Amino acid sequence: MTRIESGQQEALSTLFDRYGSLVYSVALRVLKDPGDAEDVMQDIFIQIWKNPTTFVSGRGSLGGWLLVVARNRSIDVLRRRKPYEDVELFALPGSSSLTNEAERYVLLERVRSIVQSLPEEQKHSVELAFFEGLTHSEIAEKTGDPLGTVKTRIRLALITIRKALKA
Repeated sequence: MTRIESGQQEALSTLFDRYGSLVYSVALRVLKDPGDAEDVMQDIFIQIWKNPTTFVSGRGSLGGWLLVVARNRSIDVLRRRKPYEDVELFALPGSSSLTNEAERYVLLERVRSIVQSLPEEQKHSVELAFFEGLTHSEIAEKTGDPLGTVKTRIRLALITIRKALKA
């Protein structure tokens, strides 16, 4: 980031090579549209080039910060794309401050590590619910598991996450 701040274009190229596919995959997962995902990815790297000081290294990793920014920007695109849908479905604790996004990233990293430690069935159900936005019924249909089982897995996973965050 220091090299980008000093205007070295090859530093941005290196950053893009390292994180571009990761940013794109997060955007694609949220947007489900390759063109929109590419636009989000491009906007993020242009923002970094124009204002590299938006990332504060003491608040978390660059990769994590980029993922949070990609997710939030993608949700913004969804909001603009479907103005007739209830925006509350996509609402996040909001502020346009990238510093706040970095702070949220630290919490997200903790949650991510907790989710990785869940039993595989719970982890899969939580990922389908929270990353793909599927309802309990849709998860049951997709996995072939009974609806009650899906609900129990998600409930147990959320209880585990809550307890771990309080610890």
